[in-house]
Amino acid sequence: MNSSKKTYQINLTSVQLIVLFYLGAVMISTLLLSLPLTHKPGVEWTFIDAFFTGVSAISVTGLTVVSTADTFNTFGVFVLAFILQFGGIGIMTLGTFIWLMLGRKIGLKERQLIMTDQNRGTFSGLVDLMKQILTLILIIEAIGALLLGTYFLRYFPSWQEAFLQGFFASVSATTNAGFDITGQSLIPFANDYYVQTINMVLLTLGAIGFPVLIEIKEFLKKGPGQRYQFSLFTKITTVTFFSLTVIGALLIYLLERRHFFSDMNWHQTLYYSMFQSITTRNGGLATMDISEFSIPTLLVLSILMFIGASPSSVGGGIRTTTFAIVLLTIFSFARGRQTVKVFRRELDPGDVMKSFVVMSVAMFICGTAVITLSIIEPFPLMPIIFEVCSAFGTTGLSMGITPELSTAGKLIIIILMFVGRIGIFSFLFIIRGKLSEESYHYPKEQVIIG
Repeated sequence: MNSSKKTYQINLTSVQLIVLFYLGAVMISTLLLSLPLTHKPGVEWTFIDAFFTGVSAISVTGLTVVSTADTFNTFGVFVLAFILQFGGIGIMTLGTFIWLMLGRKIGLKERQLIMTDQNRGTFSGLVDLMKQILTLILIIEAIGALLLGTYFLRYFPSWQEAFLQGFFASVSATTNAGFDITGQSLIPFANDYYVQTINMVLLTLGAIGFPVLIEIKEFLKKGPGQRYQFSLFTKITTVTFFSLTVIGALLIYLLERRHFFSDMNWHQTLYYSMFQSITTRNGGLATMDISEFSIPTLLVLSILMFIGASPSSVGGGIRTTTFAIVLLTIFSFARGRQTVKVFRRELDPGDVMKSFVVMSVAMFICGTAVITLSIIEPFPLMPIIFEVCSAFGTTGLSMGITPELSTAGKLIIIILMFVGRIGIFSFLFIIRGKLSEESYHYPKEQVIIG
C-alpha cells in the first residue's frame, strides 16, 4: 500500500510578503527597544509601550507614550536611529543592499518585492534605484549631521553630545520620524532660524519622494544646453508638494495672526508658519506647543497630515499625487471633460479610480477610528481628530494625549500608524490575493448618481 503525502504551499502575493516583512520588523524593533541595555537606569517599560514605540519607529511616525530623552541611553539612541533608518527608506532598500553585499543575485521574486515596496510599475532599473536611494539618503543625513553637530557645539557642553544630537536630529528629520532626544522637540530652537532651516530642508528632502530626488540628480548632471524631460510623476508631485506647503503656511498665518502670532514680528510668524506647514506633512517635529493653536488651525493641520507626503518617500497619508489627481478629476468633471489632462499628458483612468479608492478608504478608516476613540477615551473631539490624522499620516505631532490613551486606544493608533506606513493599497491587497481574469460580464446599466 503506497502512502501519499500531501504538501501544502502557501502562495503569498508580493504585497502580502512586504506586509509580513514590516510586521517582522516591528516585532524585532519591539524586542530591541525592550532590551535593558538600551534603557537608562530605573526606566519603567511595559510591552505595550515597547510595541507602540516599535510601530512608531518602523512607520517613522514619532508618536510616543514615553519620553525618548528620558528612556533611552546612548546605545538605545543608536538602536532607535537604525530602526528609523530601516523604516524610513524601506525594508527592500536595505534588504537589496545586504543582498548585494553578500553577493546574492537579485531574482524576479526579489524584484517584485522591491517594486511593491517602492510603488513602482515596472521591473526595469529597480536594483539601481535601490542603490541610488540608499546613497542619496546617507549623503543627505551625513551632511545634515555635520551641519547640525558642528552648530550644536554652542548649545551642548561636549562635542560628543553635540554631534550625537546632530546625528540623531539629521536621521529623524530626513526620515521624517519626528523623534527627538532633546526632550522638547525643537522648542529650544524656536528662535534659532539656522536649526529650523536645516531641519526644514531635511524634512522636505525626505518627504518629496525618492524618484523626484533621483530625477533632480540626473538633471543636475546634465551639461549646459542639454534638455532633461522630467516625468509626469515628478511634475505633479513637486507642484502639489510645494503648493500645499505655501497654502498651509498662508492659512496658518491668516488664522493665527490675531491669536498666537498677535505679539510676534514678521520673521517669527514667517518661520512658525512655514515650519508647522512643512512638519505637518510628515515631519512631526515642533517649534511650539501645537495645542496653543486655535481649532480652525488645528483642523487645517489635520488635513495636511491626512494628505501626507509624496509616494515612494519616507512619509504616509493618502500621498500628494492622490490628492492632486482627485482635485484634477473634480475640476475636469466640473468643466464637462471626459478625461483628466495635466502638463500635456492624459491621466490613466485606472490611476483616477485608484486615487478615489485611496481617498475613500482612508476617510472611512480615520472616521471609524475617530468615532471609536471618542467612545472609549475621555478626551475632546479635536485632540482625537488630530491624533488620528497624525498617526495615519505617520506625522507624530500630538496635542499631548498619546501617553494618556488606554491600551485599546493605543492599539487603534498602532493600526493607523502601520496602515499609514504600508499604504492604503497594500492594506487592501493583504486580503485581496492574486488578480484573476473575469470569465464573464453582466449587461451594463446606468444608475442615478448624486
